[in-house]
Amino acid sequence: MTVRDEEAGQPQQRPEDDPGTGVVTAFGRQLKLLRTRAGLERAEFGRRLGYSADTVASIEQGRRIPQARFIERADEVLGAGGVLTALKEEVGKAQYPAYFRDAARLEAKATALNLYAVYAVPGLLQTEDYARAVFQMQRPLLPDEVIEQRLDARLARQQVFSRRPAPLMSFVIEEAVLRRPLGGRKVMRETLEQILLTAQLRHVEVQVMPTDREDNAALGGPFTLIDTDKGQRIAYAEVQDDSRLYTEAAKVRELEARYGILRSQALTPSESSAFIEKLLGEP
Repeated sequence: MTVRDEEAGQPQQRPEDDPGTGVVTAFGRQLKLLRTRAGLERAEFGRRLGYSADTVASIEQGRRIPQARFIERADEVLGAGGVLTALKEEVGKAQYPAYFRDAARLEAKATALNLYAVYAVPGLLQTEDYARAVFQMQRPLLPDEVIEQRLDARLARQQVFSRRPAPLMSFVIEEAVLRRPLGGRKVMRETLEQILLTAQLRHVEVQVMPTDREDNAALGGPFTLIDTDKGQRIAYAEVQDDSRLYTEAAKVRELEARYGILRSQALTPSESSAFIEKLLGEP
């Protein structure tokens, strides 16, 4: 499967080739049918849910992926008896690029996550403005609605930080990533501040890999190690135009070894926080 870097928001495949769009279209048709049967115009239905008529129309036409709260409220207002909420999980998966859906599902239930970032701040640590800037700079350009869908999905992933029991999380981030002002200096500053705050959580460790290090165990590119709720460790690797999940033990052990060495080569968590604070003090 040939794809591109999810964190950097790069293109994967044409929307018409994405099977997830079928689920969204089916949901929209079902929603319109139930709304019509209930005798509600879009404006009135939207008012009851707290959404505009245009938003309702976009969802019914399969042009916008509804969030979980919309689906739950719509099911209640229309008295659908669970017909709409039964599709919530599948519709939720469609928020992500097709290649990232399995990884997103595993990430949401993971007991531990270990991420190495090379190109951009990891999606789990991105602020809203940083993530929006990343999507907006993609070429070819993404439609505004797709940007908002991807943005909602990326921010929703960050709920993993408040999950209980909390997963153990480790990030090793290249210094160049923290110096690259994607979205502008103000946006990057806010992002650095968010990284510092997140690093204070007891179950999170953030380490910086300085550019002047003479050794680096993972020059092949970014990757993530995911410990699943079933006790399995899976690796998710991204190398330019190729991104995939690895379940075979030999490959996973190889990336485990690289990550362990990376952590020993990088600044310690306390040194990394001091390094980021120093970056924030630079003009």
